[in-house]
Amino acid sequence: MRVLVAPDKFAGTLTAVQAARAIADGWTRQAPADELDQAPMADGGPGFVDVLHAALGGEVLAVTVSGPFGEPTPATLLLVGDTAYVETAQACGLHLTRRERPEESSSRGAGELVLAAVDAGAREVVVGLGGSGTTDGGAGLLAALGATADVRLDAGPAALAGATHVDISACRDRLGDTVLVAASDVDSQLTGLFGAAKTFGPQKGLPEERIPEVDGWLEAYAEALDRRTSLLPGAGAAGGMGYALLSLGASRRPGFDVVAGATRLAERARAADLVLTGEGAFDFSSRAGKVPYGVAQVAAEVLRPCVALAGQVLVGAREMRALGIESAYAVVELVGEERAFADPAGALAELAARVARTWSH
Repeated sequence: MRVLVAPDKFAGTLTAVQAARAIADGWTRQAPADELDQAPMADGGPGFVDVLHAALGGEVLAVTVSGPFGEPTPATLLLVGDTAYVETAQACGLHLTRRERPEESSSRGAGELVLAAVDAGAREVVVGLGGSGTTDGGAGLLAALGATADVRLDAGPAALAGATHVDISACRDRLGDTVLVAASDVDSQLTGLFGAAKTFGPQKGLPEERIPEVDGWLEAYAEALDRRTSLLPGAGAAGGMGYALLSLGASRRPGFDVVAGATRLAERARAADLVLTGEGAFDFSSRAGKVPYGVAQVAAEVLRPCVALAGQVLVGAREMRALGIESAYAVVELVGEERAFADPAGALAELAARVARTWSH
């Protein structure tokens, strides 16, 4: 039996590469004759560069960029031919802000990553958006590329209050003919009821009562730069870094599609008898561009069953099938929460072995 193993990261415990390896190890213990094909996955968030490197090879370049509060922060970019892949979460991810000082955190480091890719000779830069700890509308990213304004652009959303003029002509000059791609599965616009602050601000530490004012700062910034672009789907991705990239002429591609294409996911699913996917918490929000839903859709297109292994399963059978998943199994239900966090790889392998009893021929 051929089994394709295509999980996302298990946030806070395992990378996608580690999760795929753990699932394959556990499955092989129970069904050693089965052929396991590991295809760790990602959307545009944390793990984007690692997963693409595993799939495409290429050269990983180490750089140091500004963190969300200006501190030196290590990051990497992947260069494959004349295409570079960067992951904004490495520069200003939620793990770097820890939900602290959300009104001061900046995306400057993400712009420095783009700049490093251009300096490395990239003609196309694919920017993975996701897992951001910032809500500055990508102002910091633009500042790193040379944008100027009548306010400080790289000191977080609070610094944007009162903005009346933002000039990005120097950014365009610096980028030259470089093609930008915003890799994101988020469709929200920059401001308003479904904007960056309202939709994602709370998970980045913004108190509910502060959201209207932060949204107002982003409104002023958008009026000063390009109001029309701020209304486009995807402008609100990664705290508004989508807006900054779209303002520079970037095209949009779903992050999952970028990775699925690089890993030849459909072709590998067609060659399998069963597809396995997973993530830390499998819930109905998984439909919003997350990896398990994307993997399940690919499996359905080639008429292969898809099963999910997750840290926790928070949906019922009906919702599960609406997501295209035949069955879902939870690590926590098998080994308990304490063991799941103490030995995540071992616990996931144990779950995989248990699932193989049911699904392996």
